[in-house]
Amino acid sequence: MKSFSESYKEAGVDITAGYRSVELMKKYVARTMTPGAIGGLGGFGGLFELDLTGIEHPVLVSGTDGVGTKLKLAFLMDKHDTIGIDCVAMCVNDIITCGAKPVQFLDYIACGKNFPEKIASIVSGVAEGCVQSGCALVGGETAEMPGFYPENEYDIAGFAVGVVDKSKIIDCNTMQPGDAVIALASSGVHSNGFSLVRKVFNVGYTDIWRQFDELSGSLGETLLTPTKIYVKPMLELMKHVSVRAVSHITGGGFYENIPRCLADGMVAKIETSKIHMLPIFPLLQKIGKISDHDMFNTFNMSVGMIAVVPAEQADEAVRILKAQGEDAYVLGEIVKGEEKGVELC
Repeated sequence: MKSFSESYKEAGVDITAGYRSVELMKKYVARTMTPGAIGGLGGFGGLFELDLTGIEHPVLVSGTDGVGTKLKLAFLMDKHDTIGIDCVAMCVNDIITCGAKPVQFLDYIACGKNFPEKIASIVSGVAEGCVQSGCALVGGETAEMPGFYPENEYDIAGFAVGVVDKSKIIDCNTMQPGDAVIALASSGVHSNGFSLVRKVFNVGYTDIWRQFDELSGSLGETLLTPTKIYVKPMLELMKHVSVRAVSHITGGGFYENIPRCLADGMVAKIETSKIHMLPIFPLLQKIGKISDHDMFNTFNMSVGMIAVVPAEQADEAVRILKAQGEDAYVLGEIVKGEEKGVELC
């Protein structure tokens, strides 16, 4: 007898829709299967066999995050195939700051009503993010929760695990005054600060399609641009350059995130005039009448990640990152200070 509950369906949960979602997403999940992935969807746990070749003392690094209120834009635009990239990016970009290579990922999707095609579209983005970061989508969960979420809304969270040799964990205590701060450009607002973004633009169905001279697409298309994933370029950089610190610029912007990667008594002196500024940020600041401080304390301001390297290796670092397709450049330097922090000049 096939699994089906008429009573449960009357309560708002259609378990057959869940089965349909799994069938639709299988082709996307298959794209992410790296050599270590064992089995497929449907088990109670995701299996992964670690390849520890060349790793003497393996350390697991874990990360978890969601997408936040950027989801509101996906609902308004009825576009769900990129939001999963954001979810993966927010997790794996955190993991790479330790020097770890992401190896497996799981997602959790909670929704008011399970529309199988929509769930599959979301997972297609998750799969794309996993492909971009080189990790396997080994499992996940879709929870239909009528009465808790509106019928056409959902939330998504991700969980990533990576591995790094203990001797290669990035140690900010090797940092020296004069080290170079390398910027890796962002693709846009990424997945942070959207409560403020939505307030500034008064985002609603009619506003989301609004055109601005400064933007190449509609407001919604610009804001929904998925978060850039830096895993593969950073792994390549770490093979050739002494990376002394890495920071993923997320919520809290420069002021909160850059100090997290600094050694005590070190200050990152950032030359803001060097930033390759994307048009969305000046537009956001102008319309919202937001101070410079609040902009740099909320958004990535066109810099999605920074890496600290020895000054003599800065040119090589930029060359390697550009060869990987990144818009990378020297953004500042490390100087001594009474306490770790950021100086914008």
